Amino acid sequence: MRVSRRTVLARTVIGSATLAVATAPGMGSALGHPAGAASGSDGYEIGAGLSDITGPAAECGMMGYAQLEQQTAGIHLRPRARAFILGGGGRRIVFVAAENGMIFQSVHRGVLAELARRFGDRYTEQNVVLTSTHSHATCGGSSHDYAYNLSILGFQQQVYDAEVNGIVEAIAAAHDDIGPGTLALGRGELHNASVNRSRVAWERNPPADKHYFPDAIDPAVTAMALFKGGRQIGAITWFATHNTSMTNENHLISSDNKGYAAFCAEHIEHGVRYLDGTPDFVAAFAQTNAGDMSPNLNLRPGSGPTEDEFENTRILGERQYLASKNALSHAEPVDGPVQAMLCYIDLADLAVDGRFTPDGRPRRTAPAAAGVSLIAGSVEDGPGLPGGPIPEGVRNPFLDSLGDPGRAPGWLTDAQAPKAIAIPLGLLPPVAWVPNVLPIQLVRLGALYLAAAGAEFTITAGLRIRRAVAAALNVPLEQVLMQGYANAYHEYVTTPEEYDSQQYEGASTLFGRYTLCAYQQEFTRLASAFAAGQPVPRGPAPRDVSTLQPNFQPGPGIDATPPGRGFGDVLLQPAPCYARGDRVAAEFVSAHPKHDTRRNRTFLEVQFTNASGAWMRTANEGEWAVKFFWRWHGGAVSVARFTWDVPADAATGRYRFQHYATSLGPDGTLTPFTGTTDEFEIA
Repeated sequence: MRVSRRTVLARTVIGSATLAVATAPGMGSALGHPAGAASGSDGYEIGAGLSDITGPAAECGMMGYAQLEQQTAGIHLRPRARAFILGGGGRRIVFVAAENGMIFQSVHRGVLAELARRFGDRYTEQNVVLTSTHSHATCGGSSHDYAYNLSILGFQQQVYDAEVNGIVEAIAAAHDDIGPGTLALGRGELHNASVNRSRVAWERNPPADKHYFPDAIDPAVTAMALFKGGRQIGAITWFATHNTSMTNENHLISSDNKGYAAFCAEHIEHGVRYLDGTPDFVAAFAQTNAGDMSPNLNLRPGSGPTEDEFENTRILGERQYLASKNALSHAEPVDGPVQAMLCYIDLADLAVDGRFTPDGRPRRTAPAAAGVSLIAGSVEDGPGLPGGPIPEGVRNPFLDSLGDPGRAPGWLTDAQAPKAIAIPLGLLPPVAWVPNVLPIQLVRLGALYLAAAGAEFTITAGLRIRRAVAAALNVPLEQVLMQGYANAYHEYVTTPEEYDSQQYEGASTLFGRYTLCAYQQEFTRLASAFAAGQPVPRGPAPRDVSTLQPNFQPGPGIDATPPGRGFGDVLLQPAPCYARGDRVAAEFVSAHPKHDTRRNRTFLEVQFTNASGAWMRTANEGEWAVKFFWRWHGGAVSVARFTWDVPADAATGRYRFQHYATSLGPDGTLTPFTGTTDEFEIA
């Protein structure tokens, strides 16, 4: 059943209603000053790295659409973390784009702890910015926040480990890759890769805001190229569109449209092979203020420009890739310092000066609450769920363990008005179900500034923060980007005018009508200190609730084989011969992927015989043309099905599939095995 994108949080929480910025030591000057230095005529020092962050390819809840029934059952396009280190004068900035659903504070904390263990005080919360591409086709369960784990049935250690370890590995690879280099910055526009899915809310904004976005989208493409030794070694491209071309009917892990854009730049254009050591080109496609930007151009899930979610993923990714190339084709060299500054704010109780509110009166934010309009859905994205996220008669053991959330008190209803509260997330036992102490960060990369925060900002909300930061820094507006999905996650931020309409985005603006106003105030404070080279307090400490993490997802158990069969046996052989453009398929007796997630490896190799007769890998399930489908067969038997769409430029000759997995025996022993198909010809 397709479900409206607007019911995402409804699937998670509404059902329960129905049921001193410190500079890194050695990285800057005194406590609380911006970490950075001018690049000068010597250019920058630059490094890039990449690693796999794929979680379990079977029976793991997927992050984003928040449906209990949407669990992983294979791999479409492996998600990865891409890291870039930019520095000068011995000071560095780390920028990471992770192809996952969100960067949760749990992952942020885990990455920083491991970086401290490996690198001491070189990379800290001050000079590291972790961002997410926001794919809804990746594993959930890495959060320590209950609201985001309900549909996942709890915290998933394998997912957390994959994300933390993969991000750290990418940063470590970038660290090892450091060398002299230069930067170039290009800009362009892309008008056919996004649509405003909340036009009713957007229309409530003042004319000055709407005039800035005449098509009700943010078409800006900002691309930064990285060069070493006169050769381009990477690129970061920022563009605002949701990474949701894959629908909630999909069960294959996928990095979605932004992942395909990266695949185009790395694999198709530069020939990167992901299992052949450190790649010589790394391309990240990062988010900005994509809160109300949908890739579903026909305003229906999985619709636009075609009615095929895989084709839409490819087309939307290709459009972003080509827009990046166009922007970089007229890029200009970049000079200037790299700097960063971070502090924490308590969004549950923040006094907002009247200078930042629509009516000029002082206001306050409020403890987090989700609005009931989440249930209704929208005409843009499809109908809502009158029955809530859990079918009648089905119970969620994770929710049962937490207890009945109860009703919102009257004072919170008043504070969140005009929101009709469905669930008071910030007041629930045993601890608030979402974080309220959250980071804001300002990063300078030469001529580009990133205002980074952990939410999905609508394009107009992002515009207002960009204006505030640009004014405080006294720089042109185009030099400032709203870097959403960064370092934490707390749902959406709308303008007060958009909030009043209580569409999905407004109902998901958890801390009330004046959340954006609070952000404008705090980013102004941060940017003013940044410009003056002055310290700001670090702010309240973010919480750590890692010890309060239940998990009710059943384990995979012991693997079995059909009678007369062994692990790796081929159940479905390929045909003897195929032509270019055909689809090759094979099935194997396999094992549960949770017994070996094969991160940074592969479950399948498509192999080709070279001139000497040796078998060489030509494709794997981390690439676009190969898909891995997992399913149960008769109880405890796992079946792995693989398909390969033979490329138009495939060499003629002999091929075969080789499958890799690890089985769990009755004695607890893990045993790797391999299965190999018959050979087949590409004619």
